[in-house]
Amino acid sequence: MTAAAPALRFGYGTNGFANHRLDDALRVIADLGYQGVALTLDHDHLDPFGPNLAARVAAVGRSLAAHGLGVVVETGARYLLDPWHKHAPTLLHADNALRVEFLRRAVAIGADLGAEAVSFWSGVRPADVDPATAWDRLVAGCAELVEAADAAGMPLGFEPEPGMLVAEIADWWRLRDDLGAPPGLGITLDIGHCRCLEPSPVPDCVAQVAPHLVNVQIDDMRRGVHEHLEFGTGEIDFPPVLRALAEAGYAGLVAVELPRHSHAAPSVAAHSIGFLRAAAAEAGLGAAGPTGFGSAEGRGTPVRATGGAPDRGGDRQS
Repeated sequence: MTAAAPALRFGYGTNGFANHRLDDALRVIADLGYQGVALTLDHDHLDPFGPNLAARVAAVGRSLAAHGLGVVVETGARYLLDPWHKHAPTLLHADNALRVEFLRRAVAIGADLGAEAVSFWSGVRPADVDPATAWDRLVAGCAELVEAADAAGMPLGFEPEPGMLVAEIADWWRLRDDLGAPPGLGITLDIGHCRCLEPSPVPDCVAQVAPHLVNVQIDDMRRGVHEHLEFGTGEIDFPPVLRALAEAGYAGLVAVELPRHSHAAPSVAAHSIGFLRAAAAEAGLGAAGPTGFGSAEGRGTPVRATGGAPDRGGDRQS
């Protein structure tokens, strides 16, 4: 690592604080020493289809500024668009206009908040849609979004997601090429996903996409199982991963992604920041922000996973 490598900036996903008011979640996250949030637009946290959107966005912007938090905008809300079907419609559905509109609103909200990126994914291919048609719909939808994001000056982070049409880094490269390699289309890399299904070691995954990395999600995971785990309960050795991020010159947020852990959000977030700071220290790296923690649970946690306790968050996948 060179002397010029940036200090890592740890954040926390608001989808892991679903039982908190957004203002309360931001306060807890900031008090624990995080530098930012991955803000999932949802019915309970800045609904993009609710009334008085501009005023609510402005209020969230003031709260982020008051707490000194950076932000990326996430679009993985489960039932925001369809109360019966998780994540539907996606860009792969025949009638995907509502998804496109949602993503356009996410870009506009991100621009108003001064977000570092807007993150999105492909979705799972519907059973009645053949792969070629699904891919064509994905490329067409992404082309619309790239145009809107370029006009707003908002970087996009496309996330490969296990089980979705774009599942691996190789799929992201194909999508980027089919779109003509637009400079505004970066990648969102979930560290757990790399362990779950990528053929390369996790630090190598970071290096492969380093020039295009605009957003990082971090969690523990086991090979072949898409289940977001608390740090220390999966198989990932984190100091080399954090070192790879620093060596890549990545200066964006590294946000904890534990969407099934809202039932214990403050304690899980405290444990997570302690674990990450310890891992960064073991890797010989700095971490931005205060060195203290808001809870004793954030101190002295082990760095390497041992495959111990099961995920307390419930069912699998985000």
